[in-house]
Amino acid sequence: MHYDDLLKNRVKRIEGQLRGILRMMEEGKDCKDVITQMSAARTAIDRSIGVIVSQNLVECVKQAEAEGTQKTEELVQEAVNLLVRSK
Repeated sequence: MHYDDLLKNRVKRIEGQLRGILRMMEEGKDCKDVITQMSAARTAIDRSIGVIVSQNLVECVKQAEAEGTQKTEELVQEAVNLLVRSK
């Protein structure tokens, strides 16, 4: 799968969020603020997983249709399983 620059930038922003959370912990910031930022990072990760799974599904369906190798329903079920497993 090809990971475009937009997706890579998402991950870089998440990396920055995590560094910020660690800095907050080191500075002894209020736990509510730390948890708020951790929740935001988790949401960003969940959304990134969704983007990757959906992009991969599109690519796999196109490839399967071109090759006639796998049913679309199986590919969709595999994508759903990936999303469920990520929770």
